Amino acid sequence: MQLRTQIVIVLIMAMLFSCKSAKTVSGGEANYNLSAKQLIKAHYKQHADYKTLKSTLKITYTEGSKSQTHAVSFRSKKNEVLWLSATFSVVKAMVTPQKVSFYNKLDKTYFEGDYAYLSKLLGTELNFEKVQNLLLGNAIYNLKEDNYKVSIQDSAYVLQPKKQRNLFEIFYLLDPALFKLKSQQISQPEKFRHLQIDYLTYQKVNNQILPEKVKVIALEKDQELIVDLEFKNVTLNEDLRFPFKIPSGYKEIEL
Repeated sequence: MQLRTQIVIVLIMAMLFSCKSAKTVSGGEANYNLSAKQLIKAHYKQHADYKTLKSTLKITYTEGSKSQTHAVSFRSKKNEVLWLSATFSVVKAMVTPQKVSFYNKLDKTYFEGDYAYLSKLLGTELNFEKVQNLLLGNAIYNLKEDNYKVSIQDSAYVLQPKKQRNLFEIFYLLDPALFKLKSQQISQPEKFRHLQIDYLTYQKVNNQILPEKVKVIALEKDQELIVDLEFKNVTLNEDLRFPFKIPSGYKEIEL
């Protein structure tokens, strides 16, 4: 598994959820008459509430003409840890609010560090909370900390700051019935960067509305990275362990 692929998997290891008993969620009657404040309030009411999550995650990673698919075991403890392990623990990773860590048994290498490289990879500043928001279908930034304006486009609400930030522009597209995100997009025109996360479908798991199919698109100048994700056999709120120890004798990767 190439280093770039490893890092992408670590970053977006958990951006949709599905299980055999879950059904795709479709919204009820759409309401196109909400103000920005009402829309933001409705969005926060739909935030998923769980303690732990376990699943099998299928990741399809495409860059240029090259495409790879991997299946990994994924576990999460909300607000504390994201953990994954590839088959036979060949690659294992753990993400916490403090750091990002992973190791690869095939080439006996490991990495421990902050979110700086991951932020550069996808073209926007990231931390644990933002990654968790992305995987749950929540707005990456706190919508209560800014003033927003709302419009309707292609049967969806478009929410954007009344005054865009100096370094980048951000747009949220929300389903008018579910009030969950259909897409969130961050652009840095001066650097020719664009990050887009599309939540293609949602489903209900243990009465929680969670993403079912997600597509991540990261553009930088003439380079394009696409990651499609699919979680299977999800269970919520089990007692989980998160074993992780970098083997001795491994070589540290400097990014």
